[in-house]
Order: sequence, then structure tokens, then C-alpha cells
Amino acid sequence: MPERRTTPRKKFSVYMRVLNDDTQEILGHMVEVGAIGLRLETVGPLPIGKEYYLRLELTAEVGALPYIVFIARSKWCKIDDIQPNLYRVGFEIVEIMPEDKDIFLRILELYGS
Repeated sequence: MPERRTTPRKKFSVYMRVLNDDTQEILGHMVEVGAIGLRLETVGPLPIGKEYYLRLELTAEVGALPYIVFIARSKWCKIDDIQPNLYRVGFEIVEIMPEDKDIFLRILELYGS
């Protein structure tokens, strides 16, 4: 699949869980992050084109809040090449509060490599 991303993503070096804020279900954990999107590693496939209220659990280094919530749309989903029991799912951030965007960008700066 040709690369269509217009902003770079960085590999993510810290385990941060991501939940569906509506159902409280753990969707997976972040493995790549960029200014306008992220990639999750999940245990099951997620539908493409669906918008989710994602809850990102935070570390103490990032801020005083335990989590941030933002809306993101799933853009693609495929089985992991190395671990076929996992899926990789790409998300584009659709809506995020300005103060949460600042935290998200701090996460990118601190933990992205």
C-alpha cells in the first residue's frame, strides 16, 4: 500500500492504553503518533471510516489529567505482519480541544522517536 500520509509519525516508546470512551472498552495501545493521527495495536479488527471518542490514558510527566478524550476516525486496519493475532489500525484526529491538543503534542515530543 503506497504511503498517503502527509505528516510524519514517530514510533512510540511508552505503553499508553486507548479506550473507547463511550463503552470504556480497551481498544489497544498507541504504537505510532503524529500531529494529526495515531496508530493503535489492537487484538481485533476495527471498522474503517468509523468515528470514535478515544480516551488516551496519560502519564504523570505529560500533565495533571488522568486522560484526554478526542474524536478520531479509523482510516485503515490490517493484520500485523509479525504477530498475526494483532491488528494495526490507523486513526486521523477529527476533533480535539485546544488544551488536549497541547497535551497530545507534548506526548509526541516526549515519547516519539
